[in-house]
This record gives sequence, structure tokens and C-alpha cells, in this order.
Amino acid sequence: MSQLWSGIPGASTWRSVQEIHKGWSSDSKYYIQTTDGMGLLLRISNITQYEKKQREFESVTKLNHIENVVMSRPLDFGICNNGQSVYSLFTWVNGDDAEGVIPTLNADQQYQLGVQAGKALAKLHEIHAEQAQVPWAEHYNAKINRYIRNYKSCGIPLKGADQTISFIEQNRHLLENRPQTFQHGDYHVGNMVVTPSGELGIIDFNRLDYGDPWEEFNRITWCAGLSPLFASGCIHGYFNNDVPDVFFRLMALYIASNQLSSIHWAIPFGKEEVDAMVRRAEEVLEAYDYFQTDIPKWYLPSSPEL
Repeated sequence: MSQLWSGIPGASTWRSVQEIHKGWSSDSKYYIQTTDGMGLLLRISNITQYEKKQREFESVTKLNHIENVVMSRPLDFGICNNGQSVYSLFTWVNGDDAEGVIPTLNADQQYQLGVQAGKALAKLHEIHAEQAQVPWAEHYNAKINRYIRNYKSCGIPLKGADQTISFIEQNRHLLENRPQTFQHGDYHVGNMVVTPSGELGIIDFNRLDYGDPWEEFNRITWCAGLSPLFASGCIHGYFNNDVPDVFFRLMALYIASNQLSSIHWAIPFGKEEVDAMVRRAEEVLEAYDYFQTDIPKWYLPSSPEL
């Protein structure tokens, strides 16, 4: 048994352990097969992360009562590696990366998986944040201020940045009195799988948070870049085909803010990543006609014709 996971109950029943290198998380991640054929996800972090990881685990545990959503579920949490590490153990969702599967499907299948994604997200958002949360407008306006400041100081030009900042400033008022719920924190096709039975599975809750549930759509641009059908289905499924008009303006506000923040975020990863993020952000801004419209060009107002 590896020293790294010594002290984890049941580790002696693990038949194989494979490290997972996908993703941006600083956690070490492993796919485990037990002797009885069960699949597990193990995340290991430095012991200095104990309190943060404990809060994450306790928050994900609140999802346990949610039915009819295929997702990675919490099993155990504690200290391992002779007190040097903290571990979180989850069920493994068996399936193939949604990013690879979705483009191979027909139009209706892509759309229906998007509907599943939207319905699953709505269920996650049924868990309300505790009352002690800072008011959302105060919290997110501070983020916006930081995003704009960081973008202006980084010296990397983004076509349409002035229009984007102007749109953000004109719509800050929409943040007032927004509800706050559980958030997955990184909800897009990169954190989804398609199971052998064709269901959508949700994974990687390590960026979970609490906030405006509609902020979760700030990463839908990654879905739309892969499949406008999937992204549109996600919106329709979330709202059960009754999308409120104000949603699109708020989604645009969150997406606009995200594009600005992505430029500064990419700097530590080098010029290649910065250039990729600039191209990506300009594509997103173009889809919004540089925020002359609230509704992106990729959005389909109804399901595809069969």
C-alpha cells in the first residue's frame, strides 16, 4: 500500500490505483478499483487544506438526498499519509468524457443531453445558502471591480473590451436581491460524462460555492462552442421551457465579466494560454455582437425539429 493513502479505511481492498492527470485542480486525483469491482475517486490535498476540504466535503454531502441525477457522491473524508495529507473519497461515475461524446451524436441527442444538464443543475440549486452569506450584489460587484482592474493593468488588449466594460457597468443593478444557492462552481461539458446507458453524469465538485444560481451559466460558452444544441437544451431544461427575459441579460453580465477575468487568469500559464484565452474571449464577445444584444447568436429558442 502506498504511504500516500495509508490510514484511509478500506484501502487494503483497493485492487488498482491510477493517477488522473486531467483538470486544473491542485489536488492529486486517483481512479480506484476495489477488489469487489467498485470504482472510486480519491482526491488528496496537503494537510494545510484541511478546513477548506472539510467544508467542500460537507457541502457536497448536502446533495445526497437528490435523486435522478447521476453524479459523483461523497463517501469518506479524513487525514492520511501520517498526518501530512487530507483525503476525500467519492463514488466514480462510469462514462466517457462528454466533450468527446456529444459531437458524435445527432441533433436531438445533443439537445436532450443538454436538457438533462439543465434539469440536473436546477436540482443542485434547490439547496439554499445559509443566511450568513454576504449580499450577492456586494460580493459580485467586488469581483467585477477586481476583474476590470486586473484587465486594465495586465496590458493585454482584447477586442471589444470597452464595449464589454460599458455593458457590465450598465447592468450591475441586476445583481441586487439575487437569491443564493449551492453552486457546482465549474458547470460545463468538461466536468460531465456520458454513461454507457446514455445518461449525463456530473463530476468534479471541487470548485463548489454558494451564490446566484444563474451565475453557473457563466461557463456555458464552453458548451456552446462544442454544441449550440446542448447549450440551448441546458437553458431550456433548467427553466422547463419557460425562460424569463431577465435571465439572458444576467447571463450576459456574468459571461462578460468572465471573459475579462480569463485574460488575467491565463498569464501565469504562459503566452500560449493567454493567446488562446484572448481568441476564446473574442469569439464569445462576437457571439454577443460585442454586447449590443443580450441573447448570443448560438442560442436556439426551441428544440430541433425531429
